[in-house]
Amino acid sequence: MKSEFMLAITQLSAEKNLPKEVVLSAVETALVSAYRKDNFGPTQNLEVKIDPATGRVKVWAEKTVVEQTTDTRREISLAEANKINPDAQLGEEVMVEATPRNAGRIAAQTAKQVILQRLHEAEHSAIFEEYSDKEGDVVTGLVQRIEPRQLFVDLGRAEAILPAAEQVRTERYRIGQRLKVYLLEVMRTSRGPQVVVSRSHPDLLRRLFELEVPEVLNGTVELKAIAREAGYRSKIAVAARQEGIDPVGCCVGLRGIRIQNIMRELNGEKLDVVMWDDDVSAFIANALSPAQVISVELDKDDGIATVVVPDKQLSLAIGKEGQNARLAAKLTGWRIDIKSVSTAEEEKLSKAKPEPGVAEEAVVGAEPVAELPAIEEEVPAPEKEAEAEPEPATVLDTTLIPPEPFLEPQATGEKAQLRFAEDVLASGPTKSVAKSRKKKKKGAYERSADDGVRIKKQRRETEIFDEDEGEEY
Repeated sequence: MKSEFMLAITQLSAEKNLPKEVVLSAVETALVSAYRKDNFGPTQNLEVKIDPATGRVKVWAEKTVVEQTTDTRREISLAEANKINPDAQLGEEVMVEATPRNAGRIAAQTAKQVILQRLHEAEHSAIFEEYSDKEGDVVTGLVQRIEPRQLFVDLGRAEAILPAAEQVRTERYRIGQRLKVYLLEVMRTSRGPQVVVSRSHPDLLRRLFELEVPEVLNGTVELKAIAREAGYRSKIAVAARQEGIDPVGCCVGLRGIRIQNIMRELNGEKLDVVMWDDDVSAFIANALSPAQVISVELDKDDGIATVVVPDKQLSLAIGKEGQNARLAAKLTGWRIDIKSVSTAEEEKLSKAKPEPGVAEEAVVGAEPVAELPAIEEEVPAPEKEAEAEPEPATVLDTTLIPPEPFLEPQATGEKAQLRFAEDVLASGPTKSVAKSRKKKKKGAYERSADDGVRIKKQRRETEIFDEDEGEEY
């Protein structure tokens, strides 16, 4: 039958969730400290053994073999030593059983403190070993305490810390809420092991897919890359290791049930599952879904991918505040430049056009040679017409004003040899044009002098008509 002492040790090991051997070792260490304080020397080597069956305590003390003993706590005679060990000789150390009858009050208090300390150390060591093996996994806990900069989550045997940097901005936590968190790190501190968890880590999404999708867990479907903006949107690139398997369909599930469970756990975070492709251009086009991509040009030296999309889907490809393009760049590892079809065509046309300086030189050098003889022949004709008719406004407008291309040749080197119609009739015709314009502004209607018709103005006729009516009245 077990003694009360062993029953207490068994109960203590169950409460602390520690092995029975660990508790016995802690008690033995505590008894060594207690007995050394009352019955033995402070530096004397002691051993305490507890029988697991009966709970009986035995104390063994190390003593030196001498001929005559002066200090019974540290020395033993040769005759007594030979009874324990026949081969014992003078000067040797012999372990002798020296169990005291009782321990004093101070020794008992010391033993209690040592037992508690050893048990705490053993518990902390067990917690560290347990959770260090789970590092990188998903664990479930309850929100225990909320502070401004961190959150405390009860994991059962340990209390984890959820720092503000690892929290999701869109989530609101409450005491007693059950959370699935990613075990980020386990550290040893003076207060025991410290467990750090995360809700915003990308690997949390990977572990949730492994829990929800059996094909991901057994390796049939592989998660190639994950880009996440916690609380808003995430993109996952998947690939199948076996032929005939649709990786996207496996992750989404029948009627989207699998992906919906993961989204529910992440409080409504949007998830985009895209197909992985060894061809970088095809992978970038898939990563920009749901937008349709027309073409992808890669610049491998600078790591830039130029993507052309339809004009109507430019905003869809960029996403809200550039979110879709940003996640696609994280997923693929390329810098993505998105352009619309119209912008890409304009850039191609601008590159295809020749330089303006070269085009002007070609036009200026070709036109004057073909047109100069015609201009020199037409110059005398307007002179005669100007002498015959006093105000040839209409003729001057058509013949004397040359077209614009004749005014442009500037740098051909033949400017000094040419005389244009404007240079010949620079003074006369300009005055007549000005006079004709003034007459048109006044509203006069004129006829040709050859017809012999008297020129009358409309305003004058109305004034005369008004005067005749005044005379009748």
